[in-house]
Amino acid sequence: MEWSLGRVRELVADGMQSIRDCESSAVGTAACLLLLFLWYCYRVGREHGSSPLRGRYGAESGHLRAGVLGGAEAAGGAKAPPGSLDEQNGLAYCQSAECFRCTAPGEGLNQRLYHSLQEYAKRYTWSGMGRVHKGVRDQGRYLSSRPTIQRPEVFFLPDLPSAPFFSRDAQKHDVELLERSFPALLAEFGNVYNQPPVRSGSPLPPGWKANSTPHGQWWTYYLVNQGTPLALNARRCPRAWRVLGQLRTFIANNVFGNACFSVLSPGALISEHYGPTNVRLRCHLGLRVPSACELVVGGEPQCWSEGSCLLFDDSFLHRAFHEGIAEDGPRVVFMVDLWHPNVAAAERQALDYIFTPGR
Repeated sequence: MEWSLGRVRELVADGMQSIRDCESSAVGTAACLLLLFLWYCYRVGREHGSSPLRGRYGAESGHLRAGVLGGAEAAGGAKAPPGSLDEQNGLAYCQSAECFRCTAPGEGLNQRLYHSLQEYAKRYTWSGMGRVHKGVRDQGRYLSSRPTIQRPEVFFLPDLPSAPFFSRDAQKHDVELLERSFPALLAEFGNVYNQPPVRSGSPLPPGWKANSTPHGQWWTYYLVNQGTPLALNARRCPRAWRVLGQLRTFIANNVFGNACFSVLSPGALISEHYGPTNVRLRCHLGLRVPSACELVVGGEPQCWSEGSCLLFDDSFLHRAFHEGIAEDGPRVVFMVDLWHPNVAAAERQALDYIFTPGR
């Protein structure tokens, strides 16, 4: 529901007149509470749109940094050396000393997290913040004491049910929407993958990023990278962007949210690593899946399937590989980050505030 400020003021004025006309104090109290509720709805509606992605790639294109776009290569310079910050674990970093995602865990990060939570609670409410407060307060202990099978690198929310893989029913609406969109996403992948290289001597088509791997090639084409839309890539994939806007649980407003096409060449290996947090589930929609491809999460192996989604918690130790031959072609998935189903709406809003890109 969207109201203009003028309309809200009219409602407030009408309500105040009603209160003055009321002889019953109980009715007056109820009217006051109603007015406060209307004002709260207006404030929340102004600051949190119904669709987190609506219009963002156009509005924010001027704010996309070279690091977010995939390092120097995206800015037109030379490709960053393998293993550099903007290629670790296939993630592009913004290179900012103030960025939560790029900051090594420590007392300074914990203090910044707590300060951001206090800012949020002062602006909104402490209601429903029990787990978030507990997690922020004891973050250093949680990260250092986690078993080696699950050890998120940035933020751990306590008391969340955890497992390497989740049933498709955990986010049924979004899984079914992605699977229905399989033909459109596959066609759009082909459009951006089969473009000529961005420059001579490079195998990469426009918008693609090469990630460091011990064997083979791993390319990614981001539409959203760490909560920041990539305007040019999104414009090249209007159907994929539209699908993202229809997802109910896509993490669109904080640094833990990503969406991309991910390609593994035959012989490629993505080394074991941990994701940044347990508040998300990573979803892979299989687009092209040759034989001899596997994803191992928390020691449990699974195979992708074309047109079907795999949901997993990437805060568990995980790796992926393609052991096929050149004739098999690449393994391709469409990857999106969804909220863990047990993270409540109030907690999601607070985490969006705390982990806003660039905060």
